Amino acid sequence: MTLLNTVLLLAPPAGAQGGGSTWTTPVFMGGIILVFWLFMIRPQAKKAKEQKKYIDNLAKGDKIVTHAGIHGTINKVNEDNTVQLETSPGSYIKLEKSAISQEMSAALNKPAVVADKK
Repeated sequence: MTLLNTVLLLAPPAGAQGGGSTWTTPVFMGGIILVFWLFMIRPQAKKAKEQKKYIDNLAKGDKIVTHAGIHGTINKVNEDNTVQLETSPGSYIKLEKSAISQEMSAALNKPAVVADKK
């Protein structure tokens, strides 16, 4: 019985609100949603848009790298969202355009920087 009495004595009176204003909770939740949108959703959507643009602009002769790490040169762009990739002279692979990595391909095609030695 003493535990029940202690709980009842520590409980706030019926009808009293617990410490804060009624508008702070919605403002706080809105702030959290805004932070998630700014730091997670927006950059991911921007990256997906850039990847789609990169895939749509692929052409014959482009040097690419797939997500699996296969290096090659595009020999033919097909209408069914596939490309024919030449991995070595005379060796061809047909793969989906979505398997091409924009980041790894950009790193492959970036000109090498030679450091000056004095």
